[in-house]
Amino acid sequence: MSTVEDTPTDVPQYQKKDFMSDQTIRWCPGCGDYSILSQVQTVFATLGIPKHKFAVISGIGCSSRFPYYMSTYGFHTIHGRAPSFATGLKLVNPELSVWLVTGDGDGLSIGGNHLIHVIRRNVDIQLLLFNNRIYGLTKGQYSPTSEEGKRTKSTPMGSVDHPFTPAAVALGADASFVARTVDIFVKEQRQVLTDAHSHRGCSFVEIWQNCNIFNDGAFADFTDRKTRDEKVLFVEHGQPLRYGTAEAPKGLVLNNRLQLEAIDLDSPEAEARVLVHDETNLLLGTLLARLQGSADLPVAMGVLYRVQRPVYEAGVQAQLDHAAAKPHAGDLARAIAGPSTWTVE
Repeated sequence: MSTVEDTPTDVPQYQKKDFMSDQTIRWCPGCGDYSILSQVQTVFATLGIPKHKFAVISGIGCSSRFPYYMSTYGFHTIHGRAPSFATGLKLVNPELSVWLVTGDGDGLSIGGNHLIHVIRRNVDIQLLLFNNRIYGLTKGQYSPTSEEGKRTKSTPMGSVDHPFTPAAVALGADASFVARTVDIFVKEQRQVLTDAHSHRGCSFVEIWQNCNIFNDGAFADFTDRKTRDEKVLFVEHGQPLRYGTAEAPKGLVLNNRLQLEAIDLDSPEAEARVLVHDETNLLLGTLLARLQGSADLPVAMGVLYRVQRPVYEAGVQAQLDHAAAKPHAGDLARAIAGPSTWTVE
């Protein structure tokens, strides 16, 4: 058991309140963003990082008010462009712990191009995408994650768009870390946020968040305590993909069409068939990301995929160091009037 003497004196000792700003929180009462904010503040206090080394970056939307409510450095930037700001910040100060907060509209509509490139470059940031399947700040239009047939102010006859699956989009962009959680799953959310921070690379975390004004109950089938066990699979590396109730346990297997299939765990033979989660397996991560909690299958929560690969800022810094070591480095006049110029008669 550790004692006070065992605790390193150079590690900051924070509490949640140390990351709470003095700004009045201006989200609708009952919004899922309150829970996410609380968990992020709680997790920040456990990471042992000085407050001045945190930065929270956001774009536009309800979720993007996040930096105001965090007692850290931060930027409230422009619509969809938060990944570019976060990338620049990480490049000029790699020691910062950079957290990017976006929404399904901000990140997957106008910001879709910026989102996929910060993911594929593997910039070492934590990217939290709040998914409430609606545009909340602009008062209830359908978003890139709204289900087909969704009736909103902008789709009065029902949306004909096929929705994005955010975790699958991230995997398609070659993410090195993809996870999913829910605003009110407090314990699980904290673990996912902690895992995201410990990963070196772009950590993409999709957080299902209830908008109780314009899309209330969008995830009720999965968050209701009466149905949660039958609808949600919490994955853990090295553990069987099991879910269900004690009376009716179920598991996932891979059928001969390379699809996930649910089976009843009513015998030792059935138990032996259940897949074991391997978070380094891209195929399995993709199959889990695509689970949408249909009548026959659950939705997967937790770290779906995680691998290590080089981070973007390290590669950029290596090039800068190489350039700086060359003769005449920093000679602007020589660079401008160098050998690659010519005179047009």
